[in-house]
Amino acid sequence: FRNLKRVGACGEMRSPASLTNPRYRRYNVSKSGARPKDTKAEEAGPVTKPIDGSKNGGSRTILPKGPKFYPADDEKKPKFVRTKTKAHQAAKVAKLRGSITPGTVLILLSGRFRGKRVVFLKQLPKSGLLLVSGPFALNGVPVRRVNQAYVIATSTKVDISGVDVGKLDDDYFARPKGKQGKKGEEFFADKAAKAAVDPKRIEDQKAVDAKIMAAVEKTPMMKEYLSTRFSLSKHERPHEMKF
Repeated sequence: FRNLKRVGACGEMRSPASLTNPRYRRYNVSKSGARPKDTKAEEAGPVTKPIDGSKNGGSRTILPKGPKFYPADDEKKPKFVRTKTKAHQAAKVAKLRGSITPGTVLILLSGRFRGKRVVFLKQLPKSGLLLVSGPFALNGVPVRRVNQAYVIATSTKVDISGVDVGKLDDDYFARPKGKQGKKGEEFFADKAAKAAVDPKRIEDQKAVDAKIMAAVEKTPMMKEYLSTRFSLSKHERPHEMKF
């Protein structure tokens, strides 16, 4: 009680300002030196104590108590952000599924041609996308790129050994960069005006379809199979089907 002072007429006991004010406490600590840390709790490890009794094993290991604080479930955690460098993207090309081989008939699950059956030609080395074709003469699907996450691989195959797709790569499908207008001009532009199809792409489409159609006509019912859209009826479970 030596640090307490009697203040007021009623004899109320109060502590001096050096004990209650944090500024004075910091000054006193710096003046007298910081208190040594209690390293006993930090260095505490498993303790082995002897146990009496012939059936108790002779000793018992006591582990230190864990922390009393646990983070809440709704506490925000830092998200892992993948790098977007070109070298990282080039090394991360999607691995082709084992069920997809050149000539495999695929079923598209998304996009404007969802439900259509197409023929797989090859995997593009730069983007890892799949190069497919309808062919266009049967179901209207041109030579295009699709993601293998949105296709179903079937057991049906078409012989495409004579199809030449060496020049069809990601640069082949790159759109030409045109002059951009001012903000708002695209909204009032004439929607009827559409970009004309490159005549070179039309010739390449006909060349690819000619080889595929020659192989399709050799297999009975293959033409009807590719031209029919895939759909599900009532009580049909796709996870129990064999494609």
